[in-house]
Amino acid sequence: MSKPTLLIMAAGMGSRFGGLKQVEKIGPSGETILEYSIYDAIRAGFRKVVFIIRKDIEQVFNELFITKLKNKIEIVTVFQDIELAGVEKYLYEGRVKPWGTGHAILVAKKTIKEPFAVINADDFYGANSFKILSEWLSKSNVNESLYCNVTYRLNETVSEFGSVSRGVCSVDENGFIKNIVERKKIETENSRIYYTDQNNQKVDLSSLEKVSMNMWGFQPSIFTYLEESFGKFLEEKVSDPNSEFLIPDVVMNLIEKNIVSVKALVTDEKWLGITYKEDKASVIEMINELVDKKVYPENIWE
Repeated sequence: MSKPTLLIMAAGMGSRFGGLKQVEKIGPSGETILEYSIYDAIRAGFRKVVFIIRKDIEQVFNELFITKLKNKIEIVTVFQDIELAGVEKYLYEGRVKPWGTGHAILVAKKTIKEPFAVINADDFYGANSFKILSEWLSKSNVNESLYCNVTYRLNETVSEFGSVSRGVCSVDENGFIKNIVERKKIETENSRIYYTDQNNQKVDLSSLEKVSMNMWGFQPSIFTYLEESFGKFLEEKVSDPNSEFLIPDVVMNLIEKNIVSVKALVTDEKWLGITYKEDKASVIEMINELVDKKVYPENIWE
């Protein structure tokens, strides 16, 4: 049974790294959300972590994370920058930010040859989510065209301090994702959860919808599809400096063409994140509750 790899998308940390939420200390010993994800991944059986970062944050990233983790798990760092071989002809003065989450995964092509998971650096996914994902990826009978996504109940992913955007999943009777629709301006009001549509109408949600939080499980075959799709993306979107090559778009295209199937793995965990500055206090409180319940030790690296 093979041990999976964890790919963490952290290139969005950017040049103002020190002031961003990815390095906010939320644990009792100063741990960040990113560190809890790695701790959970190690316990769940992941054997390697691949960090996708930007070259300009390498030094500070190493100081904050790599030195702390180097003896805990195998670590590989890959850079996602706009100045990459093969895309030079698409570069121009207006392009500043990287090419998006799909490209972030693609740059790890030479590093990952085994089943792997993908997560955001600034999301807290919960221990059980990593456990069910690791178990799925470690199955010997999972084929190259079968991927997965860990889905959360919508009511476990909202913020009481403002609106959020979520990828709401439609799932068939066998538990496979049929569609992912990005719902923006999702808000809570007492016990009500709703989103505001294009006509400025409030549309109620049940609160139990399955949503994707960018916690994917892939086979190495995804790299071939990403490479093909990225070339088409560059040809079509080169004139838009804000265009992004996003992994949900690529996966949905593959689903629609019946090239791959994506199993919706369901977690009962509560997603945590700092969407608004007011979220930080509640995230710290919830982490402390998990420490009190012995889900995590006071210092996860001791």
